[in-house]
Amino acid sequence: MVKADGTLAIHSDGNASKPLNWMVAPNVVETFEDRWEVTNGKGEKLVISISEVIEDVTHALGDDPGLQKDGVEAHLQELLAGRPWVLEEGMRLIRREYPTDIGPVDLLCSDAEGRAVAVEVKRRGEIDGVEQLTRYLGRLENDPRLGPIRGLFVAQTITPQARVLAETRGIGAIEVDYDGLRDIEDTELRLFDLR
Repeated sequence: MVKADGTLAIHSDGNASKPLNWMVAPNVVETFEDRWEVTNGKGEKLVISISEVIEDVTHALGDDPGLQKDGVEAHLQELLAGRPWVLEEGMRLIRREYPTDIGPVDLLCSDAEGRAVAVEVKRRGEIDGVEQLTRYLGRLENDPRLGPIRGLFVAQTITPQARVLAETRGIGAIEVDYDGLRDIEDTELRLFDLR
């Protein structure tokens, strides 16, 4: 199969969903009577020998409908940034994507007592997400402007192993309902949009 963007995929009859071999676009496809030669931008070449053509079909699938995923991690982060109080009563957003020297923490908030809270957001909460938040907390603790800081690991689902690791590191673990968050109105008034 050759897609309109030049991606080539070779499938078997036994497992049609996963290609045996593929070359992602951009490719140059040269067709000959007995073979196809596909060359990618790195100069790698795939030669497909053709002994018999059973059927040669072209399907125009129309314009790209512009599909977008709903509920990706960025959407969940955006919803929580607008409604931080769902994580804890009195929680307020300070900034999204708060920078550290090893990458940004998803949300920097303050709790009801004014203490800084670093929030890492994942769709599926696993051990690597807890490790990531642990690294961010280590860097943020060096910032004297923030004072004492604690962490919250937030996901739609959190694996039992990730929950145990978070607890042993003193990090809160909270599961949130994406659809439920979308139904909550952002009623908090702001002078400035810190997102």
